[in-house]
Amino acid sequence: METLVEEAVANALRRDGSSEAIRLYVSACTERMAPLFMGLRASAPGREADLDFYAESVRDLWYIDRPLADAAERVRLLERFPEFQPDEEGITDVADTYAFFAVLCLRYALLAHGPGDVDDAVSCGHAALTAMGMLDQNVAGASFLAEEQRLQSLSLSGDASGLWDASVTAGRERFRAVLGRLPR
Repeated sequence: METLVEEAVANALRRDGSSEAIRLYVSACTERMAPLFMGLRASAPGREADLDFYAESVRDLWYIDRPLADAAERVRLLERFPEFQPDEEGITDVADTYAFFAVLCLRYALLAHGPGDVDDAVSCGHAALTAMGMLDQNVAGASFLAEEQRLQSLSLSGDASGLWDASVTAGRERFRAVLGRLPR
């Protein structure tokens, strides 16, 4: 498999990555992963507050003109999610696996969004690419990894409106693919 976060993307973030460019990059990555958490946890009892918090955080990430003042507090709240609480078995369920990657992506996005940290932004992209690589391995003929790489490169263009549309569409396609892998 290729390097997950393409060197060109990582270098562009490091070289030219203004705080706004970094925030756009992580916002888009998280938008594409959001349906995996929201959809896979929508019917989980007792997770209503988590779903609201996740959706609000994804929405707020798109305010790329300014850092989230409460990013550190949001990270602390997110780290209390069950997806981050280890157990003896680890993550073995399909839904749990993809929900974990969606939460991990949001965690790194929040860390990057505050100060505009490039390393956290790269980790956010890495989480999305890892999940899509796994999905490609488990869905015949899928090309989710290549699409994620393309969209990550596109996110460096600075066009938030077109990127948002593409990210929403990609997120829905991912969710449908994961639903197809769930036991009936």
